[in-house]
Amino acid sequence: MTKSKETGWNLDNSFARLPKSLFSSINPTPVSSPKLIIFNNQLATSLGLDDHALQSEDGVAVLAGNQIPEGSSPLAQAYAGHQFGHFNMLGDGRAVLLGEQTPPQGERTDIQLKGSGRTPYSRGGDGRAVLGPMLREYIISEAMHALGIPTTRSLAVVTTGESVIRETKLPGAILTRVAASHLRVGTFQYVANWGTVEELQILADYTLKRHFPDVEFDKSRYLSLLKEVIKRQATLISKWQMVGFVHGVMNTDNMTISGETIDYGPCAFMDVYDPATVFSSIDIQGRYAYGNQPPIAGWNLARFAETLLPLLHDNQDEAVELAQDAISDFTELYHSNWLAGMRAKLGIFNEEKQDKSLIEDLLSMMEKYRADYTNTFLALTFDKHEDMVLFGTPEFAQWHKLWLERLGRQEETKASSHQLMRNSNPALIPRNHRVEEALEAAVEQGDYSVMNRLLDVLSNPYAHSTEQAEYSILPASTTPYRTFCGT
Repeated sequence: MTKSKETGWNLDNSFARLPKSLFSSINPTPVSSPKLIIFNNQLATSLGLDDHALQSEDGVAVLAGNQIPEGSSPLAQAYAGHQFGHFNMLGDGRAVLLGEQTPPQGERTDIQLKGSGRTPYSRGGDGRAVLGPMLREYIISEAMHALGIPTTRSLAVVTTGESVIRETKLPGAILTRVAASHLRVGTFQYVANWGTVEELQILADYTLKRHFPDVEFDKSRYLSLLKEVIKRQATLISKWQMVGFVHGVMNTDNMTISGETIDYGPCAFMDVYDPATVFSSIDIQGRYAYGNQPPIAGWNLARFAETLLPLLHDNQDEAVELAQDAISDFTELYHSNWLAGMRAKLGIFNEEKQDKSLIEDLLSMMEKYRADYTNTFLALTFDKHEDMVLFGTPEFAQWHKLWLERLGRQEETKASSHQLMRNSNPALIPRNHRVEEALEAAVEQGDYSVMNRLLDVLSNPYAHSTEQAEYSILPASTTPYRTFCGT
């Protein structure tokens, strides 16, 4: 047990006080030669941690799972989930929750070690992770945070000094993940299938207290819980769509109750606008394609609603009706969020009935002429219409005329619209080829400078700096990009 005064750890583990069936108490498996590869100083400070002390030998020992900080009650969480539509018993097979950091000011946050060894839920796996995917999660999660999208975050990546066997020997690594919590739709599915109604109520009450204290004492608090989760997911998915993010594996165990993005395995960002965009090598049918993400979110939320039925009403039919009414609101909530965000991307402050068709017409042209999603909105923001085929077409000329007329019908000035667009259209996203370039340099050559430069330009995507312009250039290659589940 490591004393925590020097590092700032102030850990508790409220999850460990839930029914024992929800988790297994287990320590991380120690590693032979931990080495700190990257550390998030800004995040550490916001958590009340001493960034210098955490980068010391003792601090790194905690991040590697070799030492347990005072106050920690390490455990692996049990959960279930629909994976590509098929229900499975799951759980944290290679992750250990150290506990919840409770800074002097701010909310408690989960501290989890990912790749820290086998747990009872490993399903035959070795419980380890390799360096490339852990660095990938670090890059993408921090980029999502900078884009203003709710997400788990990354505190550190530590190499283990040990090889992990996949197709070949690869360097092992552990990611320290920070989350509002690791409660998932799959957590509720686990209890609904293998627990009691009493355990389900305990989990729901815990969730309300931790994430939704404003409705914790509502008369119909479990219905309020369902509605609040629906609201958060409607907001989250609309933000994904706004920046062209494709999660890649929207299983129910990868949907958080808190409304944060979690699990950056086969995710990627769309270049050319196409609703059918799929990157994951295992998503053969396109279930989790970019354009399918909103309806899949609704499907996942319906599974969440099913778990709550015993708490919504004593009468099964009444409970189903309440759940269906709540779920039916998701589509409207999502479209409302999406439409507001797309208006902002086009510099529109107020609402007109024709806005939806204006937006959809632009997207249809982008798809037809294979225009880059991010760079199209950048070109509109800065009135640079030279570099894409789309901008030379009669269709665009007509659309552009209608758009300018639309802007002219609002009270806000042209300068205000421009600023709104600057704030709503990122200068860059984590381009897939840039991420791969950074990972190759780090893993193959031990050169972390490429990754550090990428992280630096991604840290303020709305700055629109000269340096960022270089990172918005598309690759020359047209080879389809493929991603794989993290290993």
